[in-house]
Amino acid sequence: QVQLVESGGGSVQAGGSLTLSCVASGWSMKTQCMGWFRQAPGKEREGVAQIDADGRTVYADSVKGRFTISQDNAKNTLYLQMNSLKPEGSATYRCARQRYRGPCVSAFPAPVHYGYWGQGTQVTVS
Repeated sequence: QVQLVESGGGSVQAGGSLTLSCVASGWSMKTQCMGWFRQAPGKEREGVAQIDADGRTVYADSVKGRFTISQDNAKNTLYLQMNSLKPEGSATYRCARQRYRGPCVSAFPAPVHYGYWGQGTQVTVS
C-alpha cells in the first residue's frame, strides 16, 4: 500500500525556518518523481518544488532561493527545507508522488500529474 506521511510543520515567525519531512512506505522513492505542494484557505493548490530520480530539482518562483527539496533514498524520505519564511507561505503542505513511474513528465510540479498524496502538515508564518 502506497503511503506518504508528512511531518515538521508548525508556527514560525517571518524570516524563520522549518524543515518538512515526508516518509514513504509501500514502494521505493528513488525511482519516482516527487513533489511538494501547498494550499492556503480559499486558494488553489500550487506546486512548490519537484525532484526527479536523478536529483534534478525545480522550484516555484515564489520560493526559489529560499526552499530546498531533497530526498534520502536510504530512509525513503523526502524533505523540504524552508528558509526566510514569509506570511504568504502559510498553508497546508503536502508531498506527493507522480502518477507515472519514471522521470517527471512536467517541467513544473502540476497537481494533475500526481496521484499519491500525504495528508498534509500545517505551516503558519506570522
